[in-house]
Amino acid sequence: MTTTRGPNRVLDEFARMMTDAAGAAQGVKRELETAVRSQGERLLNTMDLVQREEFDAVREMAARARMENEALKKRLDELEARMAAAGSVPTPPSSPAY
Repeated sequence: MTTTRGPNRVLDEFARMMTDAAGAAQGVKRELETAVRSQGERLLNTMDLVQREEFDAVREMAARARMENEALKKRLDELEARMAAAGSVPTPPSSPAY
């Protein structure tokens, strides 16, 4: 059995302590990241914010509604033009009906 003596033993012990300290630091880092992420999510949940997926879905719905509205406006303009050509143009309302 060989035992390490002198400076080598001290250096080996120091290296082992540094390795243990690095492992502990990594564990603390992971715990801290988890805690910060959890607190951030909790804070965001109290702020009445929407998630990105929900925002994207509503934006897509609004874009589709806008396209449908433009298509209906075009059809209405075409129908009014045909009615004007036929001589039976109704009087437009004085204010838009919503």
